[in-house]
Amino acid sequence: MSTSTSLWKRDWYQDHDPMYIATDCIIFGFDDGILKLLVFKRRVEPQKGAYSLIGSFVKLDESVTDAAKRVLEEITGLQNVFMEELRTYNAVMRDPGYRCISIGQYALIRINEYDKELVEEHGAIWYPFDELPGLVLDHDDMVKDALARLRRKARYQPIGFELLPEKFTIPQLQSLYEAIYQKKMDSRNFRKKVLSFGVLIKLNEKDKLSSKKGAFLYKFDHLKYEALVAKGINFEV
Repeated sequence: MSTSTSLWKRDWYQDHDPMYIATDCIIFGFDDGILKLLVFKRRVEPQKGAYSLIGSFVKLDESVTDAAKRVLEEITGLQNVFMEELRTYNAVMRDPGYRCISIGQYALIRINEYDKELVEEHGAIWYPFDELPGLVLDHDDMVKDALARLRRKARYQPIGFELLPEKFTIPQLQSLYEAIYQKKMDSRNFRKKVLSFGVLIKLNEKDKLSSKKGAFLYKFDHLKYEALVAKGINFEV
């Protein structure tokens, strides 16, 4: 008897209809000023070969959150990244394979840190957000919901820092917010606003890839941010 099935000595609910529980991960990345999503071609029926989010059925001996963490690590090699439960997708006919409920989870990862060989091994592809192909089942709805959540969170919390390298420039930060909201922002006003929060640490280093003069690099001050949040300060950009 397997470890998972031995957790229960007796099936008290055998007279009820069974169903599957799955988790699907909406994995965001940011690269060269473009918001991207990690998708892959489905390897099993139904709809084998169609583009899909990356997910898995939840095992009997793991929580939904642990299942999502497992999926993320299996695909990207990353642990301890930002991930948050989105919502439950429970339409009766959402999956033609069988009655299945899925709990969506969205994750933000630094695109320069993931394991490229693992991603390629699973046939996963980074797609620019505005060039996404149609996805299977209700995955398009999941992506739409995840983007709406990201936009709401980014308006009041500096959540976007989860998508940037540890060291970044103000123009890179602005480029990220422009990608999330799909609109241009005034550079002077943006710089003034983000610096007014006091959560950026200016480094004695410059990024000279974009110009000879270069732009100063910054780091996010997590401790300062947490202290300000405790005081009830919003971070609307």
